[in-house]
This record gives sequence, C-alpha cells and structure tokens, in this order.
Amino acid sequence: MTATVADTRREPPIPTLPDPEVAAEALTRLAEVATAAARTAALKATSPEPLPYDPTTLARAVVEFNTAVMMNPAALVEAQAKNLGDWTALWRTTALRAWGMETEDVAAPARGDRRFSAAGWSEPAYDALKQAYLLAGRQIQDFIAAAPVGEDVRRQVDFLARQLTYALSPSNFAHTNPEVARRAVETGGMSLITGLIHLLEDVARGDGLVGRRAPNDFELGVNIAATPGAVVFQNRLMEVIQYAPATDKVHRRPLLFVPPLVNKFYLFDLTPKASYLKWLVDQGHTVFVVSWVNPDASHADVGLDDYVIEGVVAAMDAVEQATGEPDLDLVAYCLGGTLAAMALAWLAGTGRAERVASATLIASLVDFSDIGEWAVFTGESDVKAFHRHLDHRGYIEGQALAQLFSTVRANDLIWSSVVQHYLMGDEARASDLLWWFDDAARMPARTLKEYSDQILRRNALSQPGAMSIGDVALDLKAVKTPVTIIGFHDDHVSAWRATYAQRRHFGGPVRFLLGGSGHNAGMINPPAANKHGYWTNDAMPESADDWLAAAEKKPGSWWPEWQAGLAGDKMIKARKVGSGKLKAGDPAPGAYVRVKH
Repeated sequence: MTATVADTRREPPIPTLPDPEVAAEALTRLAEVATAAARTAALKATSPEPLPYDPTTLARAVVEFNTAVMMNPAALVEAQAKNLGDWTALWRTTALRAWGMETEDVAAPARGDRRFSAAGWSEPAYDALKQAYLLAGRQIQDFIAAAPVGEDVRRQVDFLARQLTYALSPSNFAHTNPEVARRAVETGGMSLITGLIHLLEDVARGDGLVGRRAPNDFELGVNIAATPGAVVFQNRLMEVIQYAPATDKVHRRPLLFVPPLVNKFYLFDLTPKASYLKWLVDQGHTVFVVSWVNPDASHADVGLDDYVIEGVVAAMDAVEQATGEPDLDLVAYCLGGTLAAMALAWLAGTGRAERVASATLIASLVDFSDIGEWAVFTGESDVKAFHRHLDHRGYIEGQALAQLFSTVRANDLIWSSVVQHYLMGDEARASDLLWWFDDAARMPARTLKEYSDQILRRNALSQPGAMSIGDVALDLKAVKTPVTIIGFHDDHVSAWRATYAQRRHFGGPVRFLLGGSGHNAGMINPPAANKHGYWTNDAMPESADDWLAAAEKKPGSWWPEWQAGLAGDKMIKARKVGSGKLKAGDPAPGAYVRVKH
C-alpha cells in the first residue's frame, strides 16, 4: 500500500455568541412547542386504536435467526476471522492517516450515499469513525446474507438490521457529525435549539413524519396543479378532469391518465416547468386525468371491483362522451397501472377491448411474485393486524402509507431530513415534490384488504382466471392491446427487473423503456431539465440484465421517446373543454384533490 503525506486539517470555526433577543424568542417558542408535543404524545399513547402491524414479527425473526446461528457456530467463527482482518486493516490505515499519510479506504460509502460527502468527514478522527461505521454495517449485511436461515427470516432480519444501521449512523448525531458541530459553534448553539423546535413541532403535528417542506409555499390551482382545465365528470370515487388545449391541432385519440390511489394526482401536475400533464397538452394531446376521492369511513366497503368499473372504465366512458372518440390512449402509474391492467383484462373479457388503442404502464406491477422488501410486511400476523386496524377505521391514513414508503428508503426520506431539519436547524425548503408527498390521501379498508390478500399475497392478477372483477374472470393474456412498460433504474417501489419480467403476461405486443433515477424522480423528468437519461432496446431477451447490457443509453428524459411511440394518429382541430356531451364544471384541479382529513 502506497502512503503519502497529506494535510487534512481545517481551521476550527470561531465561536459565536447568539443574539440575546433571538435566543429569548427561540426559548419561548421551544417552551410552546414542547407543551404541544407533550399533548399530542399523550393523546396517541392513550389511543385505543389497534396498530396496523404486528410489533412482534421482527422480534420473532431475530430469535429464530440467533437460534439458527448458535446451532451452526462454524459460520460465526468464519465470519469473526474475516472481520478481524478487516478491522486490522482499518486500524492500520487510521494510524497512517493520523500521521498525515494518504491511504486507500477500507470502507467507502456506496454510490449515491450522500451522508458523508461534506469536507469535514475527511478529517482523520471523523474519517476513522465513518469507516468504522461503514465497515460494521457491511459486515452485518454480509453475515446475514450467508447465515443458515430461511429466506423469510433472512429478509426480516436484514430489514431490521438495515433500519438500525441507518439510525445509528454517526451522521445522525450532533457530536459525531463534523458539519453539525461546526454549525453549532458558528451559531452559538442556536442551530441546535432551532432544530429541537423543529423536532417538537413535528411531534406536535402527530403524523409521525419529518417536516420536510415549508407549509405555505404552494397553493393548489395557483402555482401547483395549475394546468388549465375543468372537471367534466364526477361520481363517488373520482372526478375526471379535461385540460384545455395548448395547440391549434390535437391528436385524434384522447389520452386518459390514471394515477395511483395512495397519492393525489398532482404529482403529475406540479409546478408548470415540471408538469407531465402540461407537457402532454403542449405536445398536442387532449388530456384527461382521474382525480380519486380522498375516502373516509363511508367508503369502507369500496373494493377493487369498484375502482376498476366505477373508476377506470367509467373514466373511459366519460372521455368518449366528452370527445366522441371510440378509442383512447391509456396511461397509468404505480398502483394506477395495476388498476389499468385489471381494466384492460376486464374490457377484453367483456368484448370491449377496442376501447383502448394503446396502454402505458409506468412503474407498475401486475406480477407480485418478487416484491423485494415489501414482503417483510406481508406475513400472516402482520396481515391480521393490518385487517384489525382497517376494520377499526374503515380506511388507512395517508400518513401511515407515507411512513411505510419512507421506512423503505430511510436514508433519503428520513435521516437526511433529520440531519438538515433537526441537527443543522435548517428551515424546510420549498419543494413542489415534497409539498405533494406530505399531502397524503387515504385508501378504503376493503380495497386494501383485497389488494394485500389477492394481489400481494396470492399474486392472483398474474394467474389467468385466479381473480375476478364483478363476474368477469381476469386473464392478462387475453389483452391484445399494445402495451408499453416503463421502469426506473433505481425504483424502490416497483423494481425495474420485476416490471420488465411481466411483459410475458400480456397477449399483445409489448415495448419496454427504462428511465433513470427512482420511483418519483424518474417519473417527473421534464425534457428541459435534461436529467437522468434512459435506455432503449427493441429486443426482448428473457433476462432483464441481458436487455440492459444490450440497451442504448440516451441522455435526458424518456418522455419524448415514449410519446413518439404514440404517433401515427391523425391531427384534428383542438377540442375546447366542455364542447362535447359533458359540460365543464369546477375548474382544475377540482374539488376532490382539496379534501383533507
């Protein structure tokens, strides 16, 4: 190993005393939010509501894991021997760096891990702490991966271990994060007081989420969800919004977009420069979008069949009435794509398949045989606990679903915000995406029960005739409609290899596109931003990795590449909203999206 002398020392910050008036105001605010937080915590502690999960599931998995390891001590001894060599190497490099020498890292952050990107982490003491943490985490993951246990137990213990490892990162503590320490000295401790106020404000809010956005930066219909249009149809489950044309000529076929149930539709209509729906309008499409109702207890008995027939199919019928066109392009995202696939199979089973000229399923699954980390939450005891929670309320709160999604990506969606918001004392930034994320929507009890039992656990949608909508047995192989499947390379919700694999379930031509980035950022990728890139490959080999190996990587957004695949339809005079059989009602974004509980 080559070592060279390096000087990584930085000048310490000059301590600053806070302004007495500012400090007094902060301490007064601290007392106020502490009282509110205590009140909220007391109310939650006395709530009789059953938990939506079984808190003993992971504990039982740990006991089973430890028992298996103790019965096979050879694996433990082998791991300890390897680990000793790693720690010896770390001690050696730490000593060399303490003497000002440059050496290779024993443990380095993974690609995309931004926790240790600040310059302070290169200082010898912090660098040693960082590498020790990363090395310990790697060793834990390696040991779990090789342990002599069943895959269900391994998956559960691995999930728990990663959550604990993420939580114990030295970046998450004031005294072990160099940038937090520097900020505290520079502000005379006010950054920590401000951060504590932020923490108590979030506790007082009671939704279990880290406050990551400023509360009043956006207003629906003004600077977010502001694409011009109007509601042209409404029933108990949805509003259908038609957007005003932005071009003199439009494609003959209208386009209907189906969002997921778990979030409000305006993820796809954020600020105008990021709006997917506005971009579609600008490309000459007559665009309709479904805006789902934000359900309450009165919707407890609404099920998947209702969302398919009274939702997706009814929206198609509304589009036909509004435009007079017999067919349309159907585009859907995430769980909206699952519903759209069910609707396609239902239409095929009822002889109405010609209603859809093309279908695009974005970050959506129809085959749930491999759901990755989500399998941790589908055990028998957790499902029973979830059902008890749903029966008690009649729905699941949007915040509970947001907590679940945040846990799966804890470093990005929880701990990075903890550092910035609580330890650094930074104010929440203006972000249209985070503003939308915090505006959560509910889901009805029956829908979630059917989704978890039939689709997640039984994987019935992927099996011909295994599930029905109304009295129609669903068979995706009967779907001859051309389908485009779009996955995202870093998607933690709908893994791209799983989205690619489900091409074989459809009976017609299938095209696959792979976008860069993750579940939400990959979707909201306007061409003007020129970000992320995407991959194309007309061949469809069996292996997803083989597809990617032969694919062409292209820069920028996948939106234009996908949209070009819809071409071939003639252009007609632009349609005004309300010019057909359905008249314009409330202006976009409508009333349902504004409902909060």
